This record gives sequence, structure tokens and C-alpha cells, in this order.
Amino acid sequence: MTNPLLLQRLQQALGYTFTRADLLTQALTHRSYGALNNERLEFLGDSVLNCSVARALYDAFPDLPEGSLSRLRANLVRQETLAEIAANLKLGDSLRLGEGELKSGGFRRPSILADALESLFGAVFLDAGFDAAQRVVRGLFDPLVAKIDPTASGKDPKTQLQEILQARRQPLPEYRLLDTRGEAHDQSFIVECVLARPALTTRGVGKSRRAAEQEAARQACAQLQK
Repeated sequence: MTNPLLLQRLQQALGYTFTRADLLTQALTHRSYGALNNERLEFLGDSVLNCSVARALYDAFPDLPEGSLSRLRANLVRQETLAEIAANLKLGDSLRLGEGELKSGGFRRPSILADALESLFGAVFLDAGFDAAQRVVRGLFDPLVAKIDPTASGKDPKTQLQEILQARRQPLPEYRLLDTRGEAHDQSFIVECVLARPALTTRGVGKSRRAAEQEAARQACAQLQK
């Protein structure tokens, strides 16, 4: 049974209190825990998420064409972004996982966190309708939309760095995990991005290894573009 205080904290972070507690419980239940799990809610939540983020981008960038909006949306709704948001919500603390997933650290696995977040969106949709679900999504994603530079390529930093190096006929970067800090439920990863030519080393910190790699790559791109 999930700690009621954790559920209360999660709902406060979402900015939404469930009328049907069973929907919240199901949204937090991984398939390893039992037959009544969050996979169907994830299906719903994925659609709610995509539509809500699409509307946010449509409103924020009235001059961008469809292709550019689609690329921006794909960048926002990818697993890495969802897992980062879920980690910030401390969603992993409230997950119901089977014994095997618990032992292997499933509560911090990006795919499980991302799926659970989408499931929550689906659960809010069933609990109170699309408008309520859209408000939850917008509350989490509007700050990210506000940071978008519409003139940027929309590609993630690792892809940008790879393309810069390839265009210059230079070796691709190497990513090294330097350290993992914090308790199992709230870890931070420290990754080093090493370039052979030009000789350059940057470090990134993130709630997942991939997020840390992206931050290190972002810093490397900034250095190369100076």
C-alpha cells in the first residue's frame, strides 16, 4: 500500500486532487505488480499529452509551420523529458512495482517513470475530463515551452554535437559515467563528455545518465560554437 502522505504530496505537485482514488492507484501500478496496471491509462495519457503540448506550442509560436511545431513537440514529449519531470515530482516514491522491479531499481528507470507520468494524465482525464487533464499537462510543460528558442534546430544536444564533429571530420565524443550520488530513490548522475580533437572535456549532471550526457553535450556544443 502506497503511503497516503506520498500520494498527497504527489497530487499537490501535480496541482490536482483525484476524486477517484482508484484511478490514482492504478496509474501508479506497474505491470510487474499485477493485472490491473497502468498500461491502458498510459495509452490515454499519451494522447492527452500530445494534444495538450501541441496546443501549448500552437499558442506560443503562431508563426512556426507545422513541421517545426512537430519537431518541437517530439522533443518535449520524449521519454527523457517525461522521466525528468517525473523525477522532479518524486513520482518513483509512489510507484507500485513487483518484487523484481523493486530490487532492480525500477522506481528510477526512465521508461517506467515516463510511462507512469503519462498514466497519470490518462487518469486525470477519466477522473475529470480533458480540460482538467490539459491543465495538469500545461502546468508541467508550459515552463519548458517558455524556454524554447524557436530559431534553434530542435535537435537534442548529443545529436547537435555529433553533427558538428562530423562536419569538421573530427572524432565522435566519448561519454563516461564519473559518479552516482544520492539515495536510490533520488539519484544524480555525473557524466563526462570527452572530445579528442579539439581536446575538450565537459561535465553534466542529471537525474538519469542520459540527461547527464545531454547536459555535458550541451556544454560541449556551447564551447565549440564560441
